Amino acid sequence: MKALLLSLLTLLFLDTYGQQQTIKPLRHFMQAGPSPANETQYGNNPKAGHYANAGDAKIYYEVYGKGQPFVVLHGGVYGSIYEMYQFIDSLAKTYQVIAVSTRGHGKSEIGIASVTYEQKANDVMAVINAITKDSIILLGFSDGAYTGYKLASMYPGRVKKLIAIGAGEQVPGLRQLILDTAVAFQLDSSYLKQQLALMPEPGRLQEYWTKMASFYNQMTASKELFASIHCPVLVMAGERDMNAPLATVIAAYQMIPNSQLSIIPNAPHPVFLVNFPAVWTSIVPFLKN
Repeated sequence: MKALLLSLLTLLFLDTYGQQQTIKPLRHFMQAGPSPANETQYGNNPKAGHYANAGDAKIYYEVYGKGQPFVVLHGGVYGSIYEMYQFIDSLAKTYQVIAVSTRGHGKSEIGIASVTYEQKANDVMAVINAITKDSIILLGFSDGAYTGYKLASMYPGRVKKLIAIGAGEQVPGLRQLILDTAVAFQLDSSYLKQQLALMPEPGRLQEYWTKMASFYNQMTASKELFASIHCPVLVMAGERDMNAPLATVIAAYQMIPNSQLSIIPNAPHPVFLVNFPAVWTSIVPFLKN
């Protein structure tokens, strides 16, 4: 019955929104209040948008500004390029910002590959290689931060610095995640409608979420990964992050050889959406040093 309901909901929203290429104003998940009318539509901006071929899927990205390449990766499941708008606004003043819509999010395809951080890292590397052969700086949030960890481990010569927000040590059994699009509609129907309208294959969203949940519930991010990262890393989190509890974030920081730690007091998982000034204040000196 749930599968039938989900199919009917998906078809309804496809009929209503599927042909809509420009959805304004964009918003991030559980956004409180309207988006500024003049804000760039990050994640659905034809003037800045491009695609990179990652083998079984085309990965969408947008480029802003000029200078040293700086990759920005949003969070998983409910994440989008748009949620990173404050970073893009700030960084594009001095860097070439490459904002990636990760596989199965926004305008990027789902493909057929298994969900792994090796695949996620290779997706991002396909984008990087389409733009530059030089090393990059990377900022990732949550799933994007874990992808950043893996990218820095797999391609040490290509990641100059890494900022990882909301991503600590993970071992199987630490959490039991269930991802259900019907629940997402109840939490924020406007956001999910928006994302379905952007997706190349919206009918596959639940399929992909089920694969992601299985992967997340079994994933490991521990000493083997963290000890293999040798670029400077700023590990950051909100003090009250329930997705990456404080103890796991500190553990990751302690296992990364060349790391710094920033904990923003009284802030949740999307710390930068709650207290961007404090987050930015921590990032600026890390980038300068």
